[in-house]
Amino acid sequence: MKPNRRKFLQQLALGTSAMAVGLPSFATESINREETPSAADHRGSAPRFNMSGYAAPKIDKVRIGIIGLGMRGPGAVSRMSMIEGVEIKALCDKLPERATKAQKYLTDKGLPKAKEYSGENGWKEMIEKEDLDLIYSCTPWYLHTPIAVYAMEHGRHVATEVPAALTIDECWQLVETSEKTRKHCMMLENCCYDFFEMLTLNMARQGLFGELVHAEGAYIHNLLDLNFNKKGYYDMWRLKQNIGSSGNLYPTHGLGPIAQCLDINRGDKMDYLVSMSSNDFQMGKEAEERAKTDEFYNQFVGKKYRGNMNTTTVRTAKGKTMMIQHDVTSPRIYSRIHLLSGTKGFASKWPDPERISFGEELVKEADLKKLYETHTPPLIKHVGDIAKKVGGHGGMDFIMDWRLIDCLRNGLPLDQDVYDAAAWSCILPLSEKSVAKRSSSVDIPDFTKGSWTSNKPVNLTLDGGGNTTVRSIKS
Repeated sequence: MKPNRRKFLQQLALGTSAMAVGLPSFATESINREETPSAADHRGSAPRFNMSGYAAPKIDKVRIGIIGLGMRGPGAVSRMSMIEGVEIKALCDKLPERATKAQKYLTDKGLPKAKEYSGENGWKEMIEKEDLDLIYSCTPWYLHTPIAVYAMEHGRHVATEVPAALTIDECWQLVETSEKTRKHCMMLENCCYDFFEMLTLNMARQGLFGELVHAEGAYIHNLLDLNFNKKGYYDMWRLKQNIGSSGNLYPTHGLGPIAQCLDINRGDKMDYLVSMSSNDFQMGKEAEERAKTDEFYNQFVGKKYRGNMNTTTVRTAKGKTMMIQHDVTSPRIYSRIHLLSGTKGFASKWPDPERISFGEELVKEADLKKLYETHTPPLIKHVGDIAKKVGGHGGMDFIMDWRLIDCLRNGLPLDQDVYDAAAWSCILPLSEKSVAKRSSSVDIPDFTKGSWTSNKPVNLTLDGGGNTTVRSIKS
């Protein structure tokens, strides 16, 4: 069989398989398509405009449109409605009743109702018609890049849920659009704002661990029942994302915090990776068991599911290593690992308890408390207590949202930029590529196009900001 015909038939088979489970066509293309030549490592020479450290003009009142009001969106509406200097002007979801329901978070606080949008293309209509500063996207993954690109092209800053992109092409689309429009594109990686992660980031920057040599992160979270629950994710979209090639489907919760500690894109860069996946021992069997009593699940029987455990290792340009794991089926204790290993010290949290050492002896509880007192960054000291009252994964969601708004209102650089969104998200398609090639090494694109050598870490102080207040919170 000629190579071109073989390739055509392989692509046809992949498309037919995905269509059989009802995956939207554009999502199927994102997951299964081969990268085009434009997705090469360099994709041009210098960046059009370096967004690292970029401070956009100040916005006194940030007008927000929130898209996606299923799992994550309502929480974002609630949190943002508590921040002064925010006006939620528009709410959008494919299902109109969700947008209507989300209004309660506004009316309960005596705030004006937002304009409601719904339907397949309601998000486009909202972006086109509403006078907005920021689009906050909480949709299924395959819509993250299309929404972000469209919003930036229409003059809006973007905050998008994770992962920001599903393919290398999409990663480059985000980077190039952000550079061209000079609009922020921040991935909403909330785990970067958790209390221990922020403590260890500040300690790493102060050199308390010495030279960091190795770091580990993970997303180990048993979602087997939720992914197969008909009342869980709309149209079973997250389960459908698990069908197809195998890799690290959801890398950024574990990767984001350790990438910041290693100054990725700001003094170092990820160079190449190697990835390996187990077989699937659970999702296929779960589908078969459920189909015995409910014919609805027959559509999920006989599919190729991702391996239960994926382990991806990364080497950086400066010779440091990272390990990222993904497992959403095993009955294990929730863990993001968050491990830092340096020449003078070590830190690890997940699973609990938190552990720090400067030698072979672990820091005692009283001394750990002192480390929190002396090395928690000003950002967390300023808003952490309020965040714990508001909630949202222990408060880290609110810290992330407050910080985003405070930076926009004061014209400050964001903690996470478009290069972080691209670099952290690209592990998904590149890990799939490595697994498919028997765990061969795969190069990781430099989305900064060389600027990583001079980009500076974002300041974790409140210099120039910190003046964004919060509406009264009940204890």
